[in-house]
Amino acid sequence: MKAKTKFVCTACGYETPKWMGKCPGCNGWNTLEEEIVRSEKTAVHTSSAAPSAKPTPLSQVDVADYQRFSCGIGELDRVLGGGVVRGSLTLVGGDPGIGKSTLLLQLAGHVDKLATLLYVSGEESEKQLKMRSDRLQEEAPSFLVLSETDISVIRATLDTVQPNVLIIDSIQTMYHPDITSAPGSVSQVREATLTFMRYAKETGTAVFIVGHVTKDGAIAGPKVLEHMVDCVLYFEGDRNQSYRVLRAVKNRFGSTNEIGVFEMTDKGLNEVENPSLMLLEGRPDQAAGSAVVCTMEGTRPMLAEIQALLCPSSFGMPRRMSTGIDYNRVNLIIAVLEKRVGLNLQNQDAYVNIVGGIRLDEPAVDLALALAIASAFRNTPIDTSMAAIGEIGLTGELRAVSQIERRLAEVLKLGFKVCLIPQANLKNLQIPKGLRVLPAKNVTEALGFVL
Repeated sequence: MKAKTKFVCTACGYETPKWMGKCPGCNGWNTLEEEIVRSEKTAVHTSSAAPSAKPTPLSQVDVADYQRFSCGIGELDRVLGGGVVRGSLTLVGGDPGIGKSTLLLQLAGHVDKLATLLYVSGEESEKQLKMRSDRLQEEAPSFLVLSETDISVIRATLDTVQPNVLIIDSIQTMYHPDITSAPGSVSQVREATLTFMRYAKETGTAVFIVGHVTKDGAIAGPKVLEHMVDCVLYFEGDRNQSYRVLRAVKNRFGSTNEIGVFEMTDKGLNEVENPSLMLLEGRPDQAAGSAVVCTMEGTRPMLAEIQALLCPSSFGMPRRMSTGIDYNRVNLIIAVLEKRVGLNLQNQDAYVNIVGGIRLDEPAVDLALALAIASAFRNTPIDTSMAAIGEIGLTGELRAVSQIERRLAEVLKLGFKVCLIPQANLKNLQIPKGLRVLPAKNVTEALGFVL
């Protein structure tokens, strides 16, 4: 008897009985892969034979088992919301070679002193893990390692070892022998994640899973993979640069606004406790087109440098390019400067860059972005001791921003003497001693202070 097959989209999980070049679910091309349908005998359950579950009042649910513990890496604790939660399932994604396995191997070295940890690798042998651990750790850790990809074997090992923390590297290499599709397919990834999710909830074990990403930067596999886990962390950064940013895009136990900053060295990842110094390092003096802004990443104020370059366009439509900031936001600020301030930018190519490889998405960077563009257009440098904070509206007005006092404290801490802020933020504001604050109602008034 011929086995029944189906075609499953590797991007979105859409299922169809016949092959199609374009997936109807996500409109992706050549993403449908053939899988054999498992023939499972379904028994008819009567009401008497069906298993029953007893509901529990929410007020009587015990949460003592869901306590946090520190993993020994301060930046990772910050992103997780204060530490690792027992019974949680965390997915760590990022580009190849960005440092995912290095981060989790360093985490294993720290947690090894506090709890039992099992590191399961489907990509490296025990000897490779030992060699890499010797390079990263000063003291030889004694956590357990297992080089295996069969989920049934791993599950039996977990029942024997009963670890407090489990690391799976990576989920795309795991497979279940009862599923005929290849490792990394939609059904295999879904089954493996479901197995480890059940184990984490039943035993209270904290599970970390490494996930590969596609060329578009999304986690490879079905989207249900991100829905099943409790926390999704993305490791960002350029492999050609030494700094890495760990960002939470989903966290059921904490905020998704926190970031962790690391520096990749030959001894592994080092924590960067003050990212502002890193982002402002090497800033040129008296250079046109450079402005400094204080942005908030969760509870952490951080200073970043915005650079802009304008030059006459040789095309009918000028070019606009941005790195580290939304391209549409750059176009919006340029339009405000043309209409409300009167700068003739319609024949200028504009290039905007956030120094340090970090990305800024907060509206409070608008004012610094406008100052950098205007400074580059007029070829007039901005005072190096000045920072700017504020959101710009379409009418050119400056809108108030949140947590202004924490931002000003960080500006003063980094040695800046002057800060340009919206006038709406002056209400009940405690200005730090030693910092001069320049309030402005609109972008025209702000440019008058600077240029």
